[in-house]
Formats: sequence, C-alpha cells, structure tokens
Amino acid sequence: MNEILSARGLSKTYHVRSLFGSRSRTVRALDDVSFSVQAGEVLGIVGESGSGKSTLARLLLHLETPTRGGVWYDGRGLGSMSARELRAFRGRAQIVFQDPHGALDPRMRVRSSMAEALRRFDLPRARQRHRTGELLETVGLDPDRMNDFPHQLSGGQRQRVVIARALAVEPELLVLDEPTSGLDASIQAQIVNLLSDLRWRFGLTYIFVSHDLNLISYVSDRIGVMKDGRLVELAPTSEVLSRPRDPYTVGLFRSAPVYVDRREITHKF
Repeated sequence: MNEILSARGLSKTYHVRSLFGSRSRTVRALDDVSFSVQAGEVLGIVGESGSGKSTLARLLLHLETPTRGGVWYDGRGLGSMSARELRAFRGRAQIVFQDPHGALDPRMRVRSSMAEALRRFDLPRARQRHRTGELLETVGLDPDRMNDFPHQLSGGQRQRVVIARALAVEPELLVLDEPTSGLDASIQAQIVNLLSDLRWRFGLTYIFVSHDLNLISYVSDRIGVMKDGRLVELAPTSEVLSRPRDPYTVGLFRSAPVYVDRREITHKF
C-alpha cells in the first residue's frame, strides 16, 4: 500500500482566557503526534474525552492550523498549499462530524446542501438533482428525501445525508469524527455497515475517530491510542488487543472490555 497522509510532530496549543478576561492559561490539546496512513486502510484513533482526538481530526484536514509540525498529503505539506490547492485537497479528503444536525443548515433542504458540494463539478441543475438522488440511494435513503429539511429526518437519516454530501466530491479519504456517537445501538450498526460497504465500493481510506474501544477494535486495521494529546500506542489491531504495551491502553481495556477474540481478529469491516 502507498502512504496517502502523514502527520509529523503535530502539536496544537490554545490560549484560554479566564471568565473575566484578566488571566489566560495555555492548554496543550495535541503534543508531538506523528503517524502515517496507508491508502485503503482504516486507522482507528481511540481515547477518552479530552484526549485530543477531535483536535487531531480538524488538523488533519487543515480546518485548524497546527502550532508546530504539519500534515502531508501525497507528499505535499498542507501548510504550504495555496487557497486554491487547499480547495483541491478538500475535494480528495472530507470529514464527517459527530453531530449531523449541526453539520446541516436547518434552513436548507437536503438538495440545497448537496448542491453546495456538487458545485465544484459545474453541473447543470437537472444533473445536480439526478446526482443528488443517486448519492442518497447510495447511502440507503429514498431520493425523495432531497426535498426534506434536516428537522424532518431522524438522526440516522441526517448522518446518511452528511455521508452522501462528503461522497459528492468523490474523495479518497474520509476522516470520521465520532460518526455514530449519539445514535442508538441499532442505528450505529447500520451506519457502520454502510461505511463498510462504501469503503469497499469506492476504495476509500478511513481515519475513524471514536471513544468507543469496541467500535474501533471492530472497524480498524490499526489502532492509535491517545491520552492527554499524545499518541501513546500505535500498532495493528491484533497486537493492540492481544499485547497492549502502554499502561493507559491496558486501563482502557479494564474499564471497557473489548468483546472480540483477542487471539485472532477477523476483520468484518
């Protein structure tokens, strides 16, 4: 497999002011994180709330600027790209956020939200509607749902729309930031199965971010474990499950046992 993305010494520091603005303190959200992602793999990033997972997801797509270090995509540093080059990059890499309701403008029908993504292809309006219908069918929705507003959809349906919108630009990489959080168990399973199907159908690469160790163990080829902004462990899933090296990883297993056979991992994702 070929390397598609790499993070090198990635760090992010925030300066947070007190309630009355008289003092500020420094919060290190990410500290010297380095790893690479191979084309076609699923890299799972797991950690508790506040571990830096979501900050990492935003930095990987240059939605925020790192304090130190950088991200490279196909050998090109995102920090050195022009605005035009970054737009082209975001046609190849997309993010699916945790909150599908917040990701969709409540004043816009689904077809209008999809049209924003399809605009880069300069399609006629009739072709846009046809393509929107195709994409909705791809994620398991009735094409007629393109006429709905977000509040008319369930949480699972909204997340399917967000995934369809991400696919609209025909990306190679999806960063999935807690994509099933907040959904009930049966809907979570449906979304995970959908993502599995899309991965194989379109040859996608995933960076799957979650606090759920069971989910990450199920979907990932490799697992990275984060604690306090640092990547404390990174190895193939079978190794992390059978021989965790970092005490923090061992503690995660104790607090949330993984319901898979740690001796032999069979990837179903």
